[in-house]
Amino acid sequence: MRHRLVPALLLVLGLAACAPTTGAGAGAGQAAAPARNADGSPKEIRIGYQLIPNGDLIVKDQRWLETALPDTTITWTKFDSGGDVNTAMVAGGIDIGLAGSAPVTRGLSAPLNIPYKVPWIFDVIGENEALVARQATSIAGLKGKKIATPFSSTSHYSLLAALQQAGLKESDVTVVDLEPQDIQAAWTRGDIDAAYVWTPVLGELRKTGTVLITSKDLAAKGKLTADLAVVRSEFATAFPGALRTWLVQQDRAVKLVRSDGQAAAAAVGRQLNITPAEAAEQIGELVLLDGGQQAGADYLGTPDRPGTLAENLRSTAEFLKAQNKLPSVPALSVFQAGLATEELRDAFPG
Repeated sequence: MRHRLVPALLLVLGLAACAPTTGAGAGAGQAAAPARNADGSPKEIRIGYQLIPNGDLIVKDQRWLETALPDTTITWTKFDSGGDVNTAMVAGGIDIGLAGSAPVTRGLSAPLNIPYKVPWIFDVIGENEALVARQATSIAGLKGKKIATPFSSTSHYSLLAALQQAGLKESDVTVVDLEPQDIQAAWTRGDIDAAYVWTPVLGELRKTGTVLITSKDLAAKGKLTADLAVVRSEFATAFPGALRTWLVQQDRAVKLVRSDGQAAAAAVGRQLNITPAEAAEQIGELVLLDGGQQAGADYLGTPDRPGTLAENLRSTAEFLKAQNKLPSVPALSVFQAGLATEELRDAFPG
C-alpha cells in the first residue's frame, strides 16, 4: 500500500520540508578530492549517515559499497542531524551525507552556499516523525510549554509548521535545541513538556506520551518533509563512476525492502539495535522511492519545466524566510542547479 501513495507524494513534493542549519559561511567545503586509485576510483569515500530506517542503513549493513568498490575505503560516520552534516560538508569532512530537506535548502542558499548537490531522496517522511506531548491533548494546549526538537532538522521545520497551523507563534512556546538522545533523557527527567523528533527516540516517547500530529499529517496539509542525500560537487565531478555505484546500491536497498521485507528489516534492526519486527514497523512509516521513480520527470523536471524537488526546496526557503530562519529566498534556478540531474538519469536511464 505504501507504494501506491508514491505518485501523490511526488506531486506534493513541491510544497515544503524542514528547518535551517548553522555553520560557517560560504566558500568552505573546498577540500581536495580524495586520492585516486590506478583505475580512477577514489581511494576513500567518506559517508555521513544517520540512524534513520531507510535504505542507507541497509547498504551500510550489507557492505554493498565495500563489495562493489573493493579498492576504495568506505568510511561511515554517524551524525545526529542534518545541521551537523551541513557543518561537515562546509569543512570538507565528508563526501556524501544525509540531511533533511530544510538543512539542504539552507545549505544551497546564501549565506552558506555549500558546494553540494542532491543525487537521491532517501525517504519521504511519514509517521516516523511526530510531535509528542506529556500531558497536552492538542497543539494549542502547548501554549507556554517547553518543546524540544533538534534545530536544523526536518522535525524543527515540522514543529514550526504545526504551531503555525494551530494558530500559535513560536514565541508562544519555549523551543529548545536538543539532539534525539538528549530529548529522550530530558523527557525521562521531566524537563520538557513535548518534543518533535524521529524514530527510534520517537518510539520511546510514544510509550508514555500522546502524539498530537505526525509528519504524515503535515504532508497531507502541504508541509511535506524528506531525507535527502547530498554529495560534494567536487567529488561528483571527480568520481562519476563511484557516485553511480553508490546510487545503484541505494536503489538496490529500496528494491530489497519491496522484495524481501524480512531481510531488509533484519539489516535495519542490526543497525538500530532493535528487533526486526520493530525495524519493519519503522520502515513502513516511510515512503521509499526507487531510482526509476526519482529519475522521472515529476521529480527532476524537464528543460522547460522544473521538477517537484526543486519546487519543494524553494517552497521550504519561502517558509524559512517567513520564519526569519533564512535571510532571503533564492531563485528557483538555484535549487534546480542543486540537483544532480545528469548523474541520476545516467544511473537510471528511461
